[in-house]
Amino acid sequence: MKDLASFVKGFQESYTPVDLTIARSMYKPRDPLSNKGTFGHALLLAGSYGKIGAAVMAARACLCTGAGLLTTHLPSCGYIIMQTALPEAMVTVDTSPRMITRFPDLKPYRVVGAGPGIGSSEPTRAMLKKLIKTSPHPLVLDADALNIISRDKKLLQKIPPNSILTPHPKEFDRLFGDSETNARRFKLAHQHAREYQVILVLKGHYTGIFCPDGRVFFNTSGNAGMAKGGSGDVLTGMVTAMLAQGYRPAEAAKLAVFLHGLAGDLAAELHSEESMMPGDLIACIGKGFKLLLAG
Repeated sequence: MKDLASFVKGFQESYTPVDLTIARSMYKPRDPLSNKGTFGHALLLAGSYGKIGAAVMAARACLCTGAGLLTTHLPSCGYIIMQTALPEAMVTVDTSPRMITRFPDLKPYRVVGAGPGIGSSEPTRAMLKKLIKTSPHPLVLDADALNIISRDKKLLQKIPPNSILTPHPKEFDRLFGDSETNARRFKLAHQHAREYQVILVLKGHYTGIFCPDGRVFFNTSGNAGMAKGGSGDVLTGMVTAMLAQGYRPAEAAKLAVFLHGLAGDLAAELHSEESMMPGDLIACIGKGFKLLLAG
């Protein structure tokens, strides 16, 4: 943990490293008598023209992480792509062929994830604002969803309590202001997680999980091979899946982040950090679960 101590140097709050032992303590193996309804129905709002791949990666990761049912809502240009790439996912399509301008009735879903590849067009911004103001459940917000919020910071006050936001450092800075050091960024994350009663997953070499009650965790799995476009879309799907299965939001965030990094470590062993792809990471999620179960 020497490298972690150096990474968080200057951050004055206490924190807990998330390692394999802690991950195993949170993991809940499946009841043999369960059914698909037990593990929840998730909705993913993802993709726009030219970025349907983000939706596919998030959706595949969601199902590989254990969601019982998944519906993806896409611009109509993504229908054939999703149905071909991932027939296990259900698909609803927007009236727009190029962007998401609306969302379906939220009643059937236990959790909604939004952001990967959705863009920031005005109709999409209006859709997201309505989602934030009307969702009855915590949301998982990433990527373009965070960029939209950064343009209208009053939305931070409207986000449902215990929602999970997963910014990388630049997205975080757009939301909360520039930080010259990691310690300053961690301080702001600690402050704003409590202020807005959300879970902030600040992605990085040691991803930080900042909770509404003031608790702070730093993840210890993962490697530099994960620093590629698409890895964040995978994490969005994984966090969404954990919430769908009934994990409490803080545990869902911690376990998904650790498993995401663990799958990345397994993928690097197979392919090297240079050559591994986000799709390889998804392919290793199952091996990660086996390591959790082994404990």
